[in-house]
Amino acid sequence: MSKIRVLVTDDSAFMRKVISDILAENPDIEVIDRARNGLECIEKCKKLKPDVLTLDIEMPVMDGLEALERLMSENPVPTVMISSLTREGADATIRALELGAFDFVTKPSGPISLDIHKVAERLVERVRAAAASKPRKRLMAAEETKSEKAPQSSPQEVRATKPLAFTPPAPPSTPVTRTPLQRGKQKLVVLGTSTGGPKALQTVLTSLPGNFDAPIAIVQHMPAGFTKSLAQRLHSLSQIQVTEVKDGEFLEPGTAYIAPGGFHFEVHANNGRLQAHLHQQEPRAGHRPSVDVLFESASRLTNVDKWAIIMTGMGNDGTKGLQQMKQSGVVTSIVEDESTCIVYGMPRAAFQAGLADHVAPLDKIPELLCKLLH
Repeated sequence: MSKIRVLVTDDSAFMRKVISDILAENPDIEVIDRARNGLECIEKCKKLKPDVLTLDIEMPVMDGLEALERLMSENPVPTVMISSLTREGADATIRALELGAFDFVTKPSGPISLDIHKVAERLVERVRAAAASKPRKRLMAAEETKSEKAPQSSPQEVRATKPLAFTPPAPPSTPVTRTPLQRGKQKLVVLGTSTGGPKALQTVLTSLPGNFDAPIAIVQHMPAGFTKSLAQRLHSLSQIQVTEVKDGEFLEPGTAYIAPGGFHFEVHANNGRLQAHLHQQEPRAGHRPSVDVLFESASRLTNVDKWAIIMTGMGNDGTKGLQQMKQSGVVTSIVEDESTCIVYGMPRAAFQAGLADHVAPLDKIPELLCKLLH
């Protein structure tokens, strides 16, 4: 079996060596070269054709974002970003995921992290997963228009320039199984995703109309400090409201609520309203937030119409929670099709467990969801 050939890119000689040493300790990984900046990285990628690239964001000559954008348009390589925990680093990381980066690993203590070994396991895991992933395609022209050409002066102005995506919803081309509705019942959409999720969320949330008549509770596996940047970016591009959820907040239709990194997100009933409850109990299968925890909380809600969505991600988080939702009442599930998943792990687990009512490619999920709700 051939080794995973990795090009390591960082402006710090120390970080280049340490990252290379961490990767080289694994018999299935080979560090084929190192680059000091984005321009050198692009040149070496063309020459060496690595299987995976690790790419720092802050570098001289050409930074990681500019290098990534050029690579994804000219010579796509599965890329793991090496990010800092600063607000600027979080914003840049979200942008990198938008541009097509596979995933990211955070430096524990700044640009030169002497304790980088703390994230060694995650780094190796992400490199292996990136090598096994499907190549990231460049952003569609329409998506580039959304993110780059839309007015950016305020989120409200951006939303005002967008046409409603599905008003009225078109008749379904194939029969759609609808959840039985009762007059006066509340609606709730719960959604779980992981690796590849930020870009997938952008595709789904920016395609929903501003008058979407259900709240959306979301778990995206992501460390603390990054989910707020993700929510703000998605809010600026969407007709619906997108926010990092706060403990005790009441959930309103037309708003997507993203669990903050490091906190489990549950939805409880409070005097006939849906309310967010955040806590820091033990991680579930290594995850906090956990999709299972969110879905299990939804399973305990009564007199609520529910839709559950599982999209791209490693592992099987969400399957147990969806199973509990199915056992406790009526829920309609949508699972992302393998053809569009960056990692077909979480959707595969739900599908193989027989829990998928609908399987849809990513770009069809928003339309399908709107048809099911209406």
